[in-house]
Amino acid sequence: GIDIGGTNTVFGVVDARGTILYSGSIKTGKYTDVNDYVDELCKGLNTVMEQAGGKDVIKGIGVGAPNGNYFNGCIEFAPNLPWKGKIELARMISEGCGVPVALTNDANAAAIGEMTYGAARGMKDFIVITLGTGVGSGIVIGGQLVYGHDGFAGELGHVILKRKNGRLCGCGRTGCLEAYASATGVARTAREYLSIRKDESILRELDPEEITSKDVYDAAMKDDPIAKEIFEFTGTILGEAFADFVAFSSPEAIIMFGGLTKAGDLIYNPTKRAMDANMLKVFQGKTKLL
Repeated sequence: GIDIGGTNTVFGVVDARGTILYSGSIKTGKYTDVNDYVDELCKGLNTVMEQAGGKDVIKGIGVGAPNGNYFNGCIEFAPNLPWKGKIELARMISEGCGVPVALTNDANAAAIGEMTYGAARGMKDFIVITLGTGVGSGIVIGGQLVYGHDGFAGELGHVILKRKNGRLCGCGRTGCLEAYASATGVARTAREYLSIRKDESILRELDPEEITSKDVYDAAMKDDPIAKEIFEFTGTILGEAFADFVAFSSPEAIIMFGGLTKAGDLIYNPTKRAMDANMLKVFQGKTKLL
């Protein structure tokens, strides 16, 4: 299994029960040329496959990637990755490793994982929202992952929340959910707050351009009021969006997934409050937030 993120790529050998036996990682952003990236990735994959007993015991490789298209095995125009245009990644990895490869959107892969091994076991209708460098989503309706006619259905991170004066998103549009509720969005909110406000904050000790969502989390854990407010703001935006997503597919649960969820209650509580407060009456109290 390979999970390609905007910052890191992690990979591992997994057994039929979902236990990760051997794993490794490389930095995604370090490789401006995709060929160099695939070379380095295949080196790492060969190492873990050897640890597991060689290629003969490996059934196949599954890749979760931003803007990954299950139908053609390509990454197409991914704003958070260093390679532009359409990349035939499944073919490149398969040729580099000598093992069959299937590729899908990273949030779709997460949804399949949660349905098989995780928080969505036994559910037929749910949405997984991945909160990392960007915001992705995997939508399952009636036990089937929604791919749409072209393989790209379910880009809920690019639902526009703010038409007026919205932030520029990596996708080129303005006001997308991703520009506010991703790990990068949290860092952007921090820079905004620090520039327009005068109150004290631990975050002022850092170079504004270098601030990460982890820094905001660390400050919030030390009771920093601005940091706590940033999570409140982020969660509120997420929760409002979630209430809209529920109106679309009436899921049994929305499952938050990815690096930003490590903030725990700091992100969960405001999200839940805003989701409940903005829910259409017919859906109130029916969708779990996990």
